[in-house]
Amino acid sequence: MGWLNILLGILGFAFGFPIGIVIGLAVLSYFQQTYLKELVIEPLHELDKASLLAVLPEIPMWVKHPDYERVDWINKFVLELWPSLDKAICDMIRDILHPIFDECIRQYCITSIEFRSLTLGSLPPNIQGVKVHETNEKELIIDPIVRWAGNPNINLVVKFLFLPITLQLLDLQIFAAPRITLKPLVPTFPCFASIAVSLLDKPSVDFGLKLLGGDVMAIPGLYQFIQEQIRTQIANMYLWPQNLVIPILDESLAIKKPVGILYVKVVKAVQLLKKDLLGASDPYVKLSLSGERLTAKKTSVKMKNLNPEWNEEFRMTVKDPKSQFLKVHVYDWEKIGKHNNLGMQVVPLSLLVPHQKKELTLDLMKNISLNNNKNKYRGKLVLELTFNPFKEDSLNYSGRHLDNSSTTTNNKELGGLLIVTIPGAENVEGNHHNNPYALVTFRGEEKRTKLMKKTRNPKWNEEFQFVLDEPPLKEKIHIQVMSRRTGFGFRPKETLGHVEISLVDVIHNGRINQKYHLINSKSGFVSVDIRWKVI
Repeated sequence: MGWLNILLGILGFAFGFPIGIVIGLAVLSYFQQTYLKELVIEPLHELDKASLLAVLPEIPMWVKHPDYERVDWINKFVLELWPSLDKAICDMIRDILHPIFDECIRQYCITSIEFRSLTLGSLPPNIQGVKVHETNEKELIIDPIVRWAGNPNINLVVKFLFLPITLQLLDLQIFAAPRITLKPLVPTFPCFASIAVSLLDKPSVDFGLKLLGGDVMAIPGLYQFIQEQIRTQIANMYLWPQNLVIPILDESLAIKKPVGILYVKVVKAVQLLKKDLLGASDPYVKLSLSGERLTAKKTSVKMKNLNPEWNEEFRMTVKDPKSQFLKVHVYDWEKIGKHNNLGMQVVPLSLLVPHQKKELTLDLMKNISLNNNKNKYRGKLVLELTFNPFKEDSLNYSGRHLDNSSTTTNNKELGGLLIVTIPGAENVEGNHHNNPYALVTFRGEEKRTKLMKKTRNPKWNEEFQFVLDEPPLKEKIHIQVMSRRTGFGFRPKETLGHVEISLVDVIHNGRINQKYHLINSKSGFVSVDIRWKVI
């Protein structure tokens, strides 16, 4: 009879425990007194101190803080889209939880887990204010204040030993202050590569939970325990500086960054075509990289020579050695009129081994066309190519870190690329006109941004590159903000301010990114981002 007593005990516990919980909750709800007061509306200035402090958390953030913007149009937009968003979000929840439910069914004695109803209700979240931060980085930081007093109807049925247990979530209220960071900003739609979401403070979460029809949250002590556990778990995962990163674009494809330097030596050419009337040509070579808008490199002109020797070296910035190629054109120089094409050729950079010199003898062609097989002989061009990736990128393109001893010459071991980016300027004002542009001067070489018409806060976001044989430890870079009159008149140019930046900190730290007060300007600033990449 012992086994019969054990079986009866198990059955008694299985049925008695949930019945006891339901009866206890019913008794608690019956004897719990609820007082309802008539709704009274009073102006804020008539409230006493205690009432004002009680209602203060309910006031929108844009009322309490002037740096938060009111975004009623976003709330109207979400309200109109909410029925469709509700369905889309619920479908996504089902897809995410389906494999989790299957795993629970396999591990435990559960017959099935399914939603009897799943809807977020008719009330959408409300954004009570938005604050946007400006930084020197290529990113956009948005701090919205989100409050959601929803009326969801979520019923989950768990069948355990053929006994259905119903869980119902209702009256959900959430108050959260997330930080949304869109970075980096790229010139490819949707103009940012990823979304990073974090929480500036622990969120406030309140909800009702019914088990078998009884309000579980009415059990003394359980409500506070569950609330604190939810706040703590969410904070452990997403409280700033921890975040949830959602990739949108492949950053390496959306924005190309310099990864190395291509050293090109134009050695000589042999048996070039005769283009001049006297049976000779005046050749020169033009070099450019695919996918770049930079000015092409040119050799000197060798007058009346069909077998010229140049032995001239050039340095070019490489952003993608796996797909880029070097375009080589040989022209016959003409004093008047268009220069004649003597031939061309292309060299894929994927043929080069990092830090190893490669000598190439190229057969010149009229153009690069697979269908053009009737190109006559146009001579040959001899080049020497060396691709030196930056130290932080050596592993990506060689499969191993390369030390500086493998480079070709000593001066290239210490060389690198100086990248100067001018995002913009603020509060620049001229006496006669405000059409600002920035002029960057380094080692006698001048580079300028585009001109922005009629503005005191220009946004350029332009990048300039200087390939150097050695680190500029004792040098400075000069940045001048100028204004130019667009029409006719006196004083065509005007200086709005300037700044000189020592490069020693850039070389030691790898980068500086900050705002500088413009000399000879009342309140003007210029933003400068300078990076140093070592070969």
